[in-house]
Amino acid sequence: MKQMYFGNLTEEDRKRNEYLDSINRAPYFTIAFLTIGFICVFTVAVSLAAF
Repeated sequence: MKQMYFGNLTEEDRKRNEYLDSINRAPYFTIAFLTIGFICVFTVAVSLAAF
């Protein structure tokens, strides 16, 4: 871990922050898709097991 530095950002720091902002996104669509898929598969499995 680097020491905390509260000063002006250098060009290298700005580029690093832009890169991290561009890749740091939560995959909400994938999470929702997998959750809905799991619920559907579970429902079908329970329905088939009941009959």
